[in-house]
Amino acid sequence: MKNKQLNNGFNRVIVGTALLVIFTLILAACSPADSTTEAEAPPAETEAAGVPATGDEEAINVASDPTLGDILVDGDGMTLYMFANDEPNISNCTGGCLENWPPLVTQGTPVLGDGVDESLIGTAPLADGSMVVTYNSMPLYNFAGDTAPGDVNGQGSNDVWFVVAPDGNPVGMQ
Repeated sequence: MKNKQLNNGFNRVIVGTALLVIFTLILAACSPADSTTEAEAPPAETEAAGVPATGDEEAINVASDPTLGDILVDGDGMTLYMFANDEPNISNCTGGCLENWPPLVTQGTPVLGDGVDESLIGTAPLADGSMVVTYNSMPLYNFAGDTAPGDVNGQGSNDVWFVVAPDGNPVGMQ
């Protein structure tokens, strides 16, 4: 008799739990979907070329710096740099270097603004399989110390980081 009472109690728990799960699923199915979405910010434009990236590709533009002259910037107007220790189409910036100097990666063909030489643009694989944008066969990077469009705080850093001129040469490299 005691076993029958235990089974009845156990069965009630199972049935109760099943009903609770079913009720929860019905409520979830009937509730309105969350229709609020965050508005996407429009792509940023640079002063010079004004060509924003449109998807997974990066934009490369030319901006004018009062001291350095015309330099390459990304679609957000952030300065682009070359690493003197890189080799053509090979990034030698690894580990901690990448924290301060994130590569300009793309999943498509970069969008080029006025003054950017199409014959110099390319991509190269990184160790993680992503593709870095290259200019004159050299990988391009941003600098974590640049916080606003037009900043050139990485210029000449450790005598190996230089902004890039539209002709593909690093500016100020000796």
